[in-house]
Amino acid sequence: MKHVMFGAVSALVLGLSAAHAQDFPTKEIQGIIQWGAGGSTDTVMRSVTPHAEESLGGTVVMQNVTGGVGAIALNQVANGKADGYTLLMGAENPLLYKVMGLGNKDYSDFTPINILARGTAILVANKDAPFDDYAGMVKYIHDNPGELRLGATGPGGLPSVITAMMNTVEGKLDVISVPYDGDGPALTALQGGAIDVMPAVLGASIEGIRAGTMKPLAIFATEASDKLPDVPTVVSFNEGYSKYLPWGPFFGVFVKKGTPDDVVAKLTAAYSEGAANADFVQLMDTRGFTMMDISGDEAQEFLAGWQSSTAWLLQDAGLTKASPEDFSIPRP
Repeated sequence: MKHVMFGAVSALVLGLSAAHAQDFPTKEIQGIIQWGAGGSTDTVMRSVTPHAEESLGGTVVMQNVTGGVGAIALNQVANGKADGYTLLMGAENPLLYKVMGLGNKDYSDFTPINILARGTAILVANKDAPFDDYAGMVKYIHDNPGELRLGATGPGGLPSVITAMMNTVEGKLDVISVPYDGDGPALTALQGGAIDVMPAVLGASIEGIRAGTMKPLAIFATEASDKLPDVPTVVSFNEGYSKYLPWGPFFGVFVKKGTPDDVVAKLTAAYSEGAANADFVQLMDTRGFTMMDISGDEAQEFLAGWQSSTAWLLQDAGLTKASPEDFSIPRP
């Protein structure tokens, strides 16, 4: 009799799970965006999600939750239920939280739904800055120590990684670091003259460059961008950067680890379909983003490789609070 009851209970559980997958979502899904409005993460998520909603047959309500270099948003999702009704819409920053002393969680506490795209870093300046390229900026910094105002988004953000590269390759640059809640607010400040230079994502700055409201100094890549072919690579100014490139940020959708596999599968299918939408693909191409659209083991391997290379870059630059070794992050 006990075996019969156990079989009946198992069948009931499996039946409920299947029903859950079939019915999901039965209510609004919350999309928690790590960074502020108008930035690259915000742009990617608000562009792809409407297309994912069509496949999902549900509504995703997106909210910008800023602060703590994205850690506040991450912890909000990590502390919630693992039911698929709260999505973390983030960038690369969490993979550096542990070594930067910003928290004890990273994407190992989540399941990647889709790594949608990656970006290229670029250094842009206020249109009235007294230099027109990377070499001119470096000379200005040396001639005017402690005067140049450089935008930042906190430890582990793209600007901090690019700044680490510059300090490693050029030697310590004496600048004033001015923090913002994402590249969107920082680029707005740049155009208004509150800061002089900003390391940013090409996709977030390209429209301002095209409009002439900011000027590009160098692309952090080994080859020029076909979207801005006249902008020189940073390697053309200093070959020392080739050791660290290619490098770039990325943007992905995650759920808390432990979310039912069937719900993960449904969300993954929806965001993969959204990423394949022609309008989204065209927007990403126009903005200079590189499509990825990866999930599962492929996404996990990408995350591990990115964390390894970047954490050790910051460690070697003397910018980490703890060694990657302390967290079993292998040197690349």
